[in-house]
Amino acid sequence: MSRALTVVQLLPALESGGVERSTLEIADALVRAGHRAVVVSAGGRLVRRLLDSGAEHVALDIGRKSLATLGTVRPLRELLVREGADIVHARSRLPAWIGWRALRGMGEAVRPRFVTTVHGLNSPSRYSAIMTRGERVVCVSDTVREYVLRHYPRTDPARLRVVPRGIDPAAFPFAPWHDRVARAGAAAPHPRLGGDGPLLLLPGRGTRLKGHADALALLARLRADGLDARLWMPGARDPARVDYVAELEARAADLGIADAVAITPPTAAIAEAYAASDLVLQLSRKPEAFGRTVIEAISVGRPVLGWAHGGVGELLRELQPGGAVAPFDESALHAGARALLDGLPAHHVATPAQPDRLARYSLRAMQEATLAIYDELADDLPARR
Repeated sequence: MSRALTVVQLLPALESGGVERSTLEIADALVRAGHRAVVVSAGGRLVRRLLDSGAEHVALDIGRKSLATLGTVRPLRELLVREGADIVHARSRLPAWIGWRALRGMGEAVRPRFVTTVHGLNSPSRYSAIMTRGERVVCVSDTVREYVLRHYPRTDPARLRVVPRGIDPAAFPFAPWHDRVARAGAAAPHPRLGGDGPLLLLPGRGTRLKGHADALALLARLRADGLDARLWMPGARDPARVDYVAELEARAADLGIADAVAITPPTAAIAEAYAASDLVLQLSRKPEAFGRTVIEAISVGRPVLGWAHGGVGELLRELQPGGAVAPFDESALHAGARALLDGLPAHHVATPAQPDRLARYSLRAMQEATLAIYDELADDLPARR
């Protein structure tokens, strides 16, 4: 970039989630590259982490689904003019609408360039179409790019940029199988995870969309085969979803596998959870835009088994075809699990995943590709200012 830029990212709040994480990661990259990073949101528990990176936060409730939110258009426009914003990057639909309206009221000489990121496979609608109006539209996977072009055919493909989400390889180091220390660490607070049999891991929040029932059915079939398999579902136990947890517990009891299942709150040590496991499951019933779990698990050196649709299917077909299963085919899921578990010793002959295999999915690659998009749009800024 020819000069330091001011990049303003827009999103509803900074509480938790993939969108929020990406926002912080790009803010950090901007600051380290000598630019100014500003985030506009209603705030949240991640604001402190954002500020610690050297970025700035402006509290403005641009994501609340209310007609009153239209009242934030003028304050946002004034903010963009006052701070000399060069790029506005919207990461969610309502903030994108607010940002777009704010930009429409600005003169050409001071109007920032507009970027959007399509983080999810939202239901096609005029409301969702705002995410295709960026001068550059970042798609977090090829699956998202195809989705955008299929449902919004007027979108110019030349404006689309595929930038996969990335992980920090150092945060998910390779762990040779069988990691007995990690397994013991998992079993200490959750005794049901003990034993020498295979441990299946399904991380994900407590919602039916994550496929917990499919994981329970798979475990029952594996145990019927004579395997002392266990299942850990960190994140499924949510105080706000008591009925759902009770439903899962009842289902496990009906299947006769209650003593082999641990339904727990999220774990802060997810890399260690991968290391403790023998097989990681990604069974989302609804296609996802990306599949960060797949990248994380493979980085640690654990095979992944999942439904071959959406971003998860895309990653599995590229990185581990043997783990891609026709969606909702329970027999194929069982066969795939047996194949991967039976091949574990060969699969884990202590060789970390080749660096080039996951290079496209590194945090650094994601940050560099995003900053390159800002660079594209910034080329003519000096002429406009």
